[in-house]
Amino acid sequence: MSAGMVCFVLNDTLVKFVSDDLPASQLIFLRGVLAVLGLLLLVYATDRRQFSRAGLLHMVDKWVVLRSMLDGVASLVYLSALFHMPLGNATAINMSTPLLIALLSGLLMGVHVSARNWLIIGLGFVGVLMVVQPQADGFNAWAWVALAGTVLHALRDLSMRFIAPEVPSMVITVGTALAATVLSGVWSIFTPWQAVSATHWGMMAAAAVFLSCGYFFLIKATRMADMSVVAPFRYIGLLTAVLAGYVIWDDMPNPLAWCGMLLLVGAGILMLRLHRQPDYVSEH
Repeated sequence: MSAGMVCFVLNDTLVKFVSDDLPASQLIFLRGVLAVLGLLLLVYATDRRQFSRAGLLHMVDKWVVLRSMLDGVASLVYLSALFHMPLGNATAINMSTPLLIALLSGLLMGVHVSARNWLIIGLGFVGVLMVVQPQADGFNAWAWVALAGTVLHALRDLSMRFIAPEVPSMVITVGTALAATVLSGVWSIFTPWQAVSATHWGMMAAAAVFLSCGYFFLIKATRMADMSVVAPFRYIGLLTAVLAGYVIWDDMPNPLAWCGMLLLVGAGILMLRLHRQPDYVSEH
């Protein structure tokens, strides 16, 4: 989960740069094409048996299709917001996904999360706010769009529980990348295209690599461990966003932000320790 979130933030950073010159639909579509091609080459070079006749049948499984569509729509919604607001603010909103997962798990799946763990997740979210220190002008209408994308991300993660264990992770990864590419391609038909420079292609290719790795790591994390355990490690993405802001935009965190980072890391470690106790999460 930590590696996946780092990859996603690096991808967000690159596409946010390119979004100054290219329309969002064109950018997301071209990056998606590069990501799908890269994933297919990786499969061909490593284990092409994953895309045998049986593998292709897995790709049209209803739960795989649902997860792919949820992720595709979530990507379009979240990136549209990211292109119009600061990276830190958008990342902070996306860090509320663990809270939404816990809420939706209780409402839709009958999962009980103890009050103690709710408190820990809540403290982690306080850490998010301490790092970002949002101002009134940072939470405009696009913030609500980012929140809508975050809700879709939470639903996407919940859908992983219904995908059969024998479905290869790479099949799900390619299906996810393909869904976002197709949706953005349809969107791009209705928007004017801009010329793409060699620099743009290079940055989109790098973004595609990070996106593909992020997809794969996220799927592995949600399939191999309870989401209540891995969810707090999403906060690593916020730390990465702060670091990217410092390296690229010379945005040095203040003492309050550093305290928030410590709170985020502490909450994640404490959640992991409590997972070993039997009352961490139980199903009715």
